Amino acid sequence: MNIDWNTLGFEYMDTKCHVKYTYKNGSWDEGQSCEDPHLNMHIGATCLHYGQACFEGLKAFRGQDGQIRIFRPDENAKRMSSSARRTLMAEVPEQLFIDAVVRAVKENSEYIPPYESGGALYIRPLLIGSGARIGIQPSDEYTFIVLVTPVGNYYKGGLKPVDAIIIDGYDRTAPGGTGDVKVAGNYAASLQPAEIAKEKGFPINLYLDSREHKYIDEFGTSNFIAIKDDSYITPNSKSVLPSITNKSLMTIARDMGMEVEQRPVEFTEVESFDAVGACGTAVVLTPVDKIYQGESVTTIGDGTTHPKLLELYNNMIAIQRGTVEDKHDWCVLVND
Repeated sequence: MNIDWNTLGFEYMDTKCHVKYTYKNGSWDEGQSCEDPHLNMHIGATCLHYGQACFEGLKAFRGQDGQIRIFRPDENAKRMSSSARRTLMAEVPEQLFIDAVVRAVKENSEYIPPYESGGALYIRPLLIGSGARIGIQPSDEYTFIVLVTPVGNYYKGGLKPVDAIIIDGYDRTAPGGTGDVKVAGNYAASLQPAEIAKEKGFPINLYLDSREHKYIDEFGTSNFIAIKDDSYITPNSKSVLPSITNKSLMTIARDMGMEVEQRPVEFTEVESFDAVGACGTAVVLTPVDKIYQGESVTTIGDGTTHPKLLELYNNMIAIQRGTVEDKHDWCVLVND
């Protein structure tokens, strides 16, 4: 293994193995470690025909003390259960989920980037309907996989504010739809507007609510957060995926003495905010400087990262990497 830890991006890399569990006849098996990164799947699998597929994303970190820390896997387990219930898939018990994540991390510990690199081991739990059905109905067999891959630090040299765009004519999800669960179909539907945004030169796009196009839902792959005076503001739309990063940042904001507001956020409010950010597992927090919609431009910042966003980011990273006390017991410690 010869990896240049300092040049890692956010791309897939084969590691030693993944772990796989199968649900049949009403129960999960004991799981196995698989070195072959390919699946042998029935052509009638419901994940292929009817979209029975959901996933999670979390990270493991090598601390300055050499200890491995997995950040909040219990929250990912709960969210995957919510996704499974919405799509009528077999739920993965929370302890099985956590055990599978720990197992995948331990067996691939040599792929965890060193502390100095700023990188992490990205963990992707995946639940799919793997039984054959030709009629529209839930599967009778499910496969649960945990794969891992090393990823780099998004912010080499500091947080960099970006511009976002609202792509008119596209909604992330419908009211009463699947926007609040992490199912694969949501991401398939987001590919085209995301590509249009990139072609226009914008790294992220913002979605408004699909009923009135008046309220903010979230960015394409991240929750929306804003700072105004000493308040941390984020939408409480039922169409928004409940981000574990956002949930953690809200707790950190309260620890910082900030007031946290989860409420409907009208897009017209944006110009009054001191700062706006996109938050998620991959980057933790991305400052947003301007938001474009058609011919109009809403400017939030001055091209620099707001001090409170920077403090939120630094506090989060410090907990994940073990340089401050984990007073909320968020991290699961793993021995090599």
